Amino acid sequence: MTRDFRLNGWHVLAIFVGAFAVIIGVNLALAWNAVATFPGLEVANSYVASQTFDDRRAAQEALGWTVDAQAIDGQIVLAITDAKGYPVQPRTLSAKVGRTTSSRDDRTPDFTFDGRAYTADDPLATGYWNVWLTAEAFDGTAFQQRLSLRVR
Repeated sequence: MTRDFRLNGWHVLAIFVGAFAVIIGVNLALAWNAVATFPGLEVANSYVASQTFDDRRAAQEALGWTVDAQAIDGQIVLAITDAKGYPVQPRTLSAKVGRTTSSRDDRTPDFTFDGRAYTADDPLATGYWNVWLTAEAFDGTAFQQRLSLRVR
């Protein structure tokens, strides 16, 4: 014996409430994960930082430096070269290495200059990494650059 199913008001209400419960639940989960994995701010006040951006960029570009980041045999290699392709050894250099989406893996390796490039022993896990490089030329010009690094 078969029974005919009839869609009544209670069924429609249950479908409606269930659909919105799923949507709200997913939105809450996404919002929670977005806040929990937020690595922080780049600058405290972006307006103040923007006021000197063009001057700092022009001074940095006048140095003519290019930077190449590689991960080779458990080492991070940062090769800084001038406009003619010669190695550059700035007055100061520091770099932070980390993932784009989380600050959990951030680290500050101890780089040493070997005459051609800066190297640090740090066996990075496979994946994409960022290198936030900060250096100062001997004339006092600040040099900052974010580099992408893929470890295979």
